[in-house]
Amino acid sequence: MYKTTVNKKFKFEIDTSDEQIKVDQQLVAIDYKMISDNKFHVLYNHSSYTVELVLDSKAEKRSIIKVNGTAYEVETEDEYDQMLINLGLKGLVQSKLLEVKAPMPGLVLNVLAKQGQVISKGDNLLILEAMKMENMIKSTTTGTIKEIKCMIGDKVEKNHVLILFDAEH
Repeated sequence: MYKTTVNKKFKFEIDTSDEQIKVDQQLVAIDYKMISDNKFHVLYNHSSYTVELVLDSKAEKRSIIKVNGTAYEVETEDEYDQMLINLGLKGLVQSKLLEVKAPMPGLVLNVLAKQGQVISKGDNLLILEAMKMENMIKSTTTGTIKEIKCMIGDKVEKNHVLILFDAEH
């Protein structure tokens, strides 16, 4: 069971057990076909929709999807989030990420951020080359950069701390 909020306004309970989809305890019949890695063609109630996954932040349990070109922000709580909230530990659900780690081993090609710089979520921080591909590492949080722990030309391993954020912002 998931509790989902769309555009911080509309709330739904979604149950995907038993290979069925129930929204607010009502069975929902949809048919879909994957068009690409992040696009789907959906049929629902004899209507056709193009659905695109624009952003999927698993750490924040937040997604942005476009349905026929209109963007929707979707926030999701799973059973564990709900349990923490019921125990009065909601802050653990929404803990702020204070460090950026290398998602894979690679070579730092460029550092785009500077110590002391105020960064917004989604801002470009650095470029990491891995397996002959350039990967843009973006910020998953908003805050001030406390320390940059890598330089251009550094070889880093997976989970190497690249950037630290100040805890006060």
